[in-house]
Amino acid sequence: MKRAIPVVVLSIAGLVPVWRYEPSVGAATSTAEPAATPSSSAGSSSGTAVKGTTIQTEKGPVQVQVTFSGEKITAVKMLQQPNHPQTTAAVPKLVAETLKAQSADIDTVSGATITSEAYKKSLQAAIDANGAHAKASASPSASPASAASRTLSGPTVNTEKGPVQVQVTFSGEKITAVKMLQQPNHPQTTAAVPKLIAETLKAQSANIDTVSGATITSDGYKESLQAAIDAKG
Repeated sequence: MKRAIPVVVLSIAGLVPVWRYEPSVGAATSTAEPAATPSSSAGSSSGTAVKGTTIQTEKGPVQVQVTFSGEKITAVKMLQQPNHPQTTAAVPKLVAETLKAQSADIDTVSGATITSEAYKKSLQAAIDANGAHAKASASPSASPASAASRTLSGPTVNTEKGPVQVQVTFSGEKITAVKMLQQPNHPQTTAAVPKLIAETLKAQSANIDTVSGATITSDGYKESLQAAIDAKG
């Protein structure tokens, strides 16, 4: 009987480590679970802001910045405008009409004709730039060579001689080609265009001289060219 006691004691002693070990397995399993991570909101983007070209008027420069959500105009901000009471009063009306029409096809505000016309030109340039960017981004088959070369069209500038519009090809930051998409059907314009293009390729900007005898076409050309350069930037 005395010999049986040590056997029982040893058996109990052998079970103690097992009893103590089991909870530690359960604890290790629970701490191995990954912590939950917060998800980010997909609708938090504020849109794409695009600057229109600066239009010089006798009242002062006019430039707008347009915010797009896809193709929709969600906001318009004046970056430059004449310091004049009639302009200050006209701007909210122009912005409200733009958001309603979703285009630059809006009425001129009475008493602020010059500012209104310049506003619409700068606005149209921003709309054209956004459309060109969206079209370029949607092209899935662009090769590395074609990605380095980018062609942008400036806005159509309506002059008393007729519409003027240019298309500019860039290789990186360099202007490599200029093409007239629209121009007045006039001998002086026909003679002036090669000179304007040559000066553009030389200057690499719209800061070029007006061609004598074709002032109206030259100014329209430079305005459309500058808009294309702004869109590229």
